[in-house]
Amino acid sequence: MSAGHTAVTADLEPCGLPEHPDCGIRDVLDRLGDKWSVLAIVELTVGTRRFRELQRSIHGISQRMLTLTLRRLERDGLVLRTVFPTVPATVTYELTDRGRSLTHLVRQLTDWSLAHKDAIAGSRRAWDAANPGSTVS
Repeated sequence: MSAGHTAVTADLEPCGLPEHPDCGIRDVLDRLGDKWSVLAIVELTVGTRRFRELQRSIHGISQRMLTLTLRRLERDGLVLRTVFPTVPATVTYELTDRGRSLTHLVRQLTDWSLAHKDAIAGSRRAWDAANPGSTVS
């Protein structure tokens, strides 16, 4: 490890220790580490979107999961839901200031993922070949 890496991690206190039982990081990371939350945030970085627009743009997400994800993000103050009094009602979603403050971090994560996806896929193939019959996925 580099000296810089050690210095950064030295300031972090691990969660779950008896003297440090709940630092709050786990709760936040549970939400932000959820793949649907990250994908919803990525889609909302382009601006205000309607529910169906989000559903079409997030491949594989069900209507129920998108509803739950948006409600959770709204509850955390990351997404603003606006209902317009039309028939039928028009509902839009957009990032709040707090949600927008995440976009540079999410962007770094997506850039890193794109840069390393081929290498990770190769590592997985090699591991799977060396461990036939494994149930790890």
